[in-house]
Amino acid sequence: MSDFPVTVFHNPACGTSRIVGAAVREAGLEPEVVEYLKAGWTRAQLEDLLARMGGARPREILRERGTPAAELGLLGEDVSDDTLLEAMVAHPILVDRPMVATPLGVVLARPSERVFEVLDRRPGSFTKEDGEVVEL
Repeated sequence: MSDFPVTVFHNPACGTSRIVGAAVREAGLEPEVVEYLKAGWTRAQLEDLLARMGGARPREILRERGTPAAELGLLGEDVSDDTLLEAMVAHPILVDRPMVATPLGVVLARPSERVFEVLDRRPGSFTKEDGEVVEL
């Protein structure tokens, strides 16, 4: 295994999140797995991840489905970044997953193949949970 650091912000109930972890391991790397629903987020952590995503905005990582985003009034285009970040810290489920952080940057790995944008190596292929083979 390599010493290339990989952090996967993971929800074990999410198939895409499980696929990303498996893809990282298939590439010969062992990720640090952070179950963010248990660990939560800090505002500074989210701001750092967004900056490392190339200056992404909080709306780009807002998960709408299966979250209280609508009930909290967060779906309108007029909702400020500050409000979204506060809500994400208060309700970790509002952050989409999986996010992967490495020295090469941060991606929201949707689709799961995006993880390879921030890895220093990749396998020749990997198989998703549904049996789909992804050639790289």
